[in-house]
Amino acid sequence: MTQLVFMLEEPSAKILLDHLLPRVLPPNVSFLCIPHEGKQDLEKSIPIKLKSWNVPDSWFVVIRDKDQGDCVQLKQRLKQLCIDSHRPETLVRIVVHELESWFLGDLAAVGAAFDLPKLSGKQQSKKFRNPDALANAQEELKKLVKNYQKMAGARKISPHLSLEANTSLSFQNMLSGLQTYLAQIETA
Repeated sequence: MTQLVFMLEEPSAKILLDHLLPRVLPPNVSFLCIPHEGKQDLEKSIPIKLKSWNVPDSWFVVIRDKDQGDCVQLKQRLKQLCIDSHRPETLVRIVVHELESWFLGDLAAVGAAFDLPKLSGKQQSKKFRNPDALANAQEELKKLVKNYQKMAGARKISPHLSLEANTSLSFQNMLSGLQTYLAQIETA
């Protein structure tokens, strides 16, 4: 059985993927999410884990927030870490700007999670049409949901996320990249 090992910047990404991946992955693919305590911890861990991992038929996916960095340079740096660690096939995905961008891409899910049904109507407003353009997604989410907290919010919102209707381009790129990666794994 193929195993995907997701190396993540933060625990809230694990919560999201634990809900999302069973809906996305075929039955013959298992997954393991390894959260880290921030980007520095993740980047230190990549060479160690990739070089020493010895579970057969394991493939890696690295997911990190862009924050204020340059997306292209960041992705190239992470890919180089994977190449240097003898895992050049590793899939690297950048969340633009942060995980909350994915939640803002599906305000119907946020509304369902927090019993705020009117939120879905804001999806077509200029501000939320392209949530990846918001440099402060977490702050925007806090304005919409009083007392929003990262871990609890991920736990509540993740089960409601739509795979098709999410307007976050980085969310859609992660899903399509994952499908392409799985197709490559099948032929490897």
